[in-house]
Amino acid sequence: MALSEVKLADLVEVIGEFQNVQVRVATIIYDDSSGEDVELTRAFHRHVIHCQVMVDGEWEDPDISGEYQNVQDVCNSGIWTEAIKEAYREANTPDE
Repeated sequence: MALSEVKLADLVEVIGEFQNVQVRVATIIYDDSSGEDVELTRAFHRHVIHCQVMVDGEWEDPDISGEYQNVQDVCNSGIWTEAIKEAYREANTPDE
């Protein structure tokens, strides 16, 4: 039995008031011992990317360099306008 594993971001959604990017990553295990890829199992992991992140007390754009290309394309498509980022910061900064 020869097994192989494939991971891919098979679902990328823009959701909510602040244009959060929700990513579903599928991990698929194949058996290719018969000469054809036969899917044995598929598991999912989800994560959300916000338009801004707090780093050392300062708001910054998220580092998406480690994301799949299709996820980067969505994040870089212009969905996170300055108005969206400002609204997100205001909603997530505690009152002093």
